[in-house]
Amino acid sequence: MTIKIIGVGKLKEKYFKDGIAEYKKRMGAFAKVELVEVPDEKAPESLSEAEMAHVKAVEGERILAKIKDRDWVIALAIEGKQRSSEAFAKELQDLGTYGHSDITFVIGGSLGLSPAVMKRADNTLSFGQLTMPHQLMRLVLIEQVYRAFMINARRPYHK
Repeated sequence: MTIKIIGVGKLKEKYFKDGIAEYKKRMGAFAKVELVEVPDEKAPESLSEAEMAHVKAVEGERILAKIKDRDWVIALAIEGKQRSSEAFAKELQDLGTYGHSDITFVIGGSLGLSPAVMKRADNTLSFGQLTMPHQLMRLVLIEQVYRAFMINARRPYHK
Protein backbone atom coordinates (compact mmCIF):
# COMPACT_ATOMS: atom_id res chain seq x y z
CA MET A 1 0.00 0.00 0.00
CA THR A 2 1.11 3.53 -0.73
CA ILE A 3 0.00 6.42 1.45
CA LYS A 4 0.50 9.90 0.02
CA ILE A 5 -0.17 13.02 2.06
CA ILE A 6 -0.45 16.22 0.05
CA GLY A 7 -0.24 19.42 2.07
CA VAL A 8 -0.37 23.06 1.05
CA GLY A 9 2.61 25.13 2.16
CA LYS A 10 6.10 24.36 3.34
CA LEU A 11 6.45 22.83 6.76
CA LYS A 12 9.02 24.95 8.62
CA GLU A 13 8.67 23.97 12.27
CA LYS A 14 11.29 21.42 13.34
CA TYR A 15 9.01 19.84 15.95
CA PHE A 16 6.38 19.06 13.29
CA LYS A 17 9.03 17.74 10.91
CA ASP A 18 10.50 15.51 13.64
CA GLY A 19 7.13 14.08 14.64
CA ILE A 20 6.13 13.38 11.04
CA ALA A 21 9.51 11.77 10.33
CA GLU A 22 9.08 9.47 13.34
CA TYR A 23 5.66 8.24 12.22
CA LYS A 24 6.82 7.91 8.62
CA LYS A 25 9.66 5.69 9.84
CA ARG A 26 7.29 3.57 11.94
CA MET A 27 4.90 3.15 9.03
CA GLY A 28 7.67 1.74 6.84
CA ALA A 29 6.74 -1.75 8.04
CA PHE A 30 3.21 -1.34 6.68
CA ALA A 31 3.24 1.00 3.69
CA LYS A 32 5.28 3.27 1.49
CA VAL A 33 4.67 6.85 2.64
CA GLU A 34 5.08 9.87 0.41
CA LEU A 35 4.80 13.43 1.73
CA VAL A 36 4.12 16.08 -0.93
CA GLU A 37 4.15 19.81 -0.35
CA VAL A 38 2.59 22.19 -2.85
CA PRO A 39 3.24 25.92 -2.63
CA ASP A 40 0.63 28.04 -0.93
CA GLU A 41 -0.71 31.03 -2.83
CA LYS A 42 0.44 34.30 -1.32
CA ALA A 43 -2.43 36.52 -0.30
CA PRO A 44 -3.05 39.59 1.84
CA GLU A 45 -4.38 39.14 5.37
CA SER A 46 -7.83 40.45 4.48
CA LEU A 47 -9.44 38.86 1.42
CA SER A 48 -12.71 39.33 -0.42
CA GLU A 49 -14.82 36.27 -1.26
CA ALA A 50 -13.54 36.42 -4.86
CA GLU A 51 -9.92 36.60 -3.71
CA MET A 52 -10.44 33.64 -1.35
CA ALA A 53 -11.98 31.63 -4.18
CA HIS A 54 -9.00 32.50 -6.40
CA VAL A 55 -6.46 31.42 -3.77
CA LYS A 56 -8.26 28.11 -3.20
CA ALA A 57 -8.54 27.53 -6.95
CA VAL A 58 -4.81 28.09 -7.55
CA GLU A 59 -3.85 25.86 -4.61
CA GLY A 60 -6.40 23.32 -5.84
CA GLU A 61 -4.76 23.16 -9.28
CA ARG A 62 -1.41 22.51 -7.61
CA ILE A 63 -2.94 19.73 -5.51
CA LEU A 64 -4.73 18.09 -8.45
CA ALA A 65 -1.47 18.04 -10.43
CA LYS A 66 -0.02 15.71 -7.74
CA ILE A 67 -2.94 13.24 -7.79
CA LYS A 68 -2.82 10.27 -10.14
CA ASP A 69 -5.91 8.83 -11.82
CA ARG A 70 -5.71 5.60 -9.82
CA ASP A 71 -5.33 7.34 -6.43
CA TRP A 72 -8.14 6.93 -3.91
CA VAL A 73 -8.44 10.47 -2.57
CA ILE A 74 -9.54 11.39 0.94
CA ALA A 75 -9.94 15.12 1.51
CA LEU A 76 -9.57 16.48 5.03
CA ALA A 77 -12.30 19.00 5.75
CA ILE A 78 -14.17 20.19 8.84
CA GLU A 79 -17.43 19.23 7.13
CA GLY A 80 -16.05 15.78 6.25
CA LYS A 81 -17.06 12.44 7.69
CA GLN A 82 -15.98 11.74 11.28
CA ARG A 83 -15.10 8.20 12.33
CA SER A 84 -13.62 6.35 15.24
CA SER A 85 -10.03 5.10 15.03
CA GLU A 86 -11.37 1.55 14.63
CA ALA A 87 -13.71 2.53 11.78
CA PHE A 88 -10.89 4.44 10.07
CA ALA A 89 -8.61 1.39 10.40
CA LYS A 90 -11.27 -0.86 8.87
CA GLU A 91 -11.81 1.60 6.03
CA LEU A 92 -8.09 1.61 5.17
CA GLN A 93 -7.97 -2.17 5.36
CA ASP A 94 -11.04 -2.49 3.12
CA LEU A 95 -9.59 -0.07 0.57
CA GLY A 96 -6.49 -2.26 0.28
CA THR A 97 -8.56 -5.43 0.08
CA TYR A 98 -10.74 -4.08 -2.73
CA GLY A 99 -7.95 -2.81 -4.94
CA HIS A 100 -7.35 0.74 -3.77
CA SER A 101 -3.76 0.44 -2.63
CA ASP A 102 -2.77 4.03 -3.55
CA ILE A 103 -4.42 6.27 -0.98
CA THR A 104 -3.91 10.02 -1.11
CA PHE A 105 -4.90 12.32 1.74
CA VAL A 106 -5.25 16.01 0.94
CA ILE A 107 -4.83 18.82 3.48
CA GLY A 108 -5.66 22.27 2.18
CA GLY A 109 -4.16 25.59 3.09
CA SER A 110 -5.45 28.09 5.60
CA LEU A 111 -8.57 28.74 3.49
CA GLY A 112 -9.40 25.08 2.95
CA LEU A 113 -9.81 23.08 -0.24
CA SER A 114 -11.16 24.20 -3.60
CA PRO A 115 -14.44 22.83 -4.96
CA ALA A 116 -12.41 21.06 -7.70
CA VAL A 117 -10.39 19.13 -5.11
CA MET A 118 -13.52 18.27 -3.13
CA LYS A 119 -15.14 17.00 -6.33
CA ARG A 120 -12.11 14.80 -7.10
CA ALA A 121 -12.14 13.33 -3.58
CA ASP A 122 -13.54 9.83 -3.22
CA ASN A 123 -14.22 10.43 0.46
CA THR A 124 -13.79 13.04 3.18
CA LEU A 125 -12.36 12.91 6.67
CA SER A 126 -12.91 15.24 9.59
CA PHE A 127 -11.15 15.25 12.94
CA GLY A 128 -13.98 17.31 14.40
CA GLN A 129 -15.29 20.83 14.36
CA LEU A 130 -12.15 22.37 15.83
CA THR A 131 -10.01 24.46 13.52
CA MET A 132 -6.38 23.36 13.52
CA PRO A 133 -3.37 24.76 11.70
CA HIS A 134 -2.88 22.85 8.47
CA GLN A 135 0.76 22.18 9.49
CA LEU A 136 -0.40 20.45 12.68
CA MET A 137 -2.96 18.42 10.70
CA ARG A 138 -0.13 16.69 8.84
CA LEU A 139 1.23 15.33 12.12
CA VAL A 140 -2.22 14.40 13.45
CA LEU A 141 -3.10 12.65 10.18
CA ILE A 142 0.08 10.60 9.90
CA GLU A 143 -0.27 9.53 13.55
CA GLN A 144 -3.85 8.40 12.92
CA VAL A 145 -2.86 6.48 9.79
CA TYR A 146 -0.10 4.78 11.79
CA ARG A 147 -2.63 4.01 14.55
CA ALA A 148 -4.94 2.46 11.93
CA PHE A 149 -2.16 0.16 10.74
CA MET A 150 -1.41 -0.83 14.34
CA ILE A 151 -5.09 -1.59 14.97
CA ASN A 152 -5.24 -3.73 11.84
CA ALA A 153 -2.05 -5.54 12.88
CA ARG A 154 -3.58 -6.10 16.35
CA ARG A 155 -0.62 -4.42 18.01
CA PRO A 156 -0.93 -2.75 21.45
CA TYR A 157 -0.10 0.84 20.35
CA HIS A 158 -3.77 1.68 19.99
CA LYS A 159 -4.61 1.29 23.69
